[in-house]
Amino acid sequence: MRVSQQMLYQNFITRMNRNLTDLVESNLQASSQKRINRPSDDPVGTSRVLDLRTSLSDIKSFQKNISTAKGWLGLADETLLQASNLLTRAKGLAQQAATGTVTAENRLQISYEARQIFQQMVALSNTTYDNKSIFAGHKVDGNAFEERLWVTDSDGALDGVNWTVQGTSSTTVLVQFFDTANASGGAATNLFSGTVGYRYSTDGGSSFTTVNGPIASSGGNAVLSLGGSQVQIPQGTTVTTTAMSDTNDSRGTWLWVRPTAVYKGDDKDRADVDMYGTRTFNTSAVGSFPNNVAVRIDSGAGSLLGPILYSYSVDGGRSWVSGNLTGVSSSSNAAQFVVPGGILTLTSNGGNALLSGDQFIVRPRTADINLRISSSEDVTVNNIGKEIFGGIFVDPTAQGGNRLAFESAPDKNIFNVLGELVGYLETNNQSGVQRCLAALDGAHSQLLNEAASVAGRENRLDISSTILKGLEINENERLSNVEDIDVGELMTKLAQQQISYEAVLKTSSLIMKMTLVNYV
Repeated sequence: MRVSQQMLYQNFITRMNRNLTDLVESNLQASSQKRINRPSDDPVGTSRVLDLRTSLSDIKSFQKNISTAKGWLGLADETLLQASNLLTRAKGLAQQAATGTVTAENRLQISYEARQIFQQMVALSNTTYDNKSIFAGHKVDGNAFEERLWVTDSDGALDGVNWTVQGTSSTTVLVQFFDTANASGGAATNLFSGTVGYRYSTDGGSSFTTVNGPIASSGGNAVLSLGGSQVQIPQGTTVTTTAMSDTNDSRGTWLWVRPTAVYKGDDKDRADVDMYGTRTFNTSAVGSFPNNVAVRIDSGAGSLLGPILYSYSVDGGRSWVSGNLTGVSSSSNAAQFVVPGGILTLTSNGGNALLSGDQFIVRPRTADINLRISSSEDVTVNNIGKEIFGGIFVDPTAQGGNRLAFESAPDKNIFNVLGELVGYLETNNQSGVQRCLAALDGAHSQLLNEAASVAGRENRLDISSTILKGLEINENERLSNVEDIDVGELMTKLAQQQISYEAVLKTSSLIMKMTLVNYV
């Protein structure tokens, strides 16, 4: 075979390009310090690199969430510490005012600081992190609490009354009831009797404004007009009247219209039920529902006695679990449906019967803001203010408007206890202050329990952060093993390729100069 100049030239170019390509590739690896710079370098290795980078990205997201959660919980921890200091100071003031050697003027002086403590507690309950309220559940855009007026009464018969209080007052309003038909009082009398009147004082009982009966009414409620504020009491409420000259508030029915705070945020006390059908039932749901649960009646006619065939869905109606039966109820006016998370109860409100196709949606109230701190863990960063500070709140499913938080254990209610302390101090009520002194311990204990919950979540974040740091180091090491180049080996290889390329260039230039013409 004859070797032509063209063949020589093509072979020289091919070898030079091959050596140059290897040299450029090694140069790229040297500049990036990576063995894999494109998928074609190592398809299997590239897949492992992408998986490891995804894992590292998730870890960084978790670390960012932990940092945010630490900010929320750290601020909550500090806020509750300050609230604890305020309660400690309030207990000190109550101890001073509870003694018999303190005069009315002294209690009034103490009340000034007590009211400031109350207002500072309201400010603490509205603490924000990054302009988001940390004690309002999901309603982070507004204040968790607003200062309002509430009522304390001396009459146990009025416990559970649905008070409606409107207006403002810079001091506690003291209210006493009397009966024009019985000047000496002492009898339990309906507010709508027409003979019951009242008098009120805004200066701690030093002077009173008298309002003779009959008491004004609005919407079936008795209306007490107290200057800048107003109290409405439901129809049918009875009070024990006393003589107008009787200033002993341990006898008869007395009211203290004093400060409190109303909770404006979310709660997760219970689940609400929506009805879709032609009939109306009284509904309730009890349990712990992680998500909405839809209940569909598949066959139901007549009473709620049962059994009733029904289906339920936990994915918004995309799929249904059918073939469920209610038990036979002891009452023809009630039926219970067992669903994931709890029990839905339907009660007839007047002869209603279930029809096939009727549906009910159990909606659990939500208030927690959860951040993902690992592939399988979440942490709650906010708090439900009424479970810490108490106050009053509006239950959407309850009748009668505002209710007292911790109704069965009012001593846990910080705003209730502090408000009563202010009210008793401003009206020179030594026995009331003594009761507040004992209640402050319960309120303080409730606060410390919630602070412990916050501290526990903070400690969990510290542990999770340490775990994530270890995982990050491990994943980076695995990624380096797959992706990174061995620098020593690369330098040796690069030197060899450089020598090879230079050799090709030199030998090629020598051979290309040699032709038969040189020997003719």
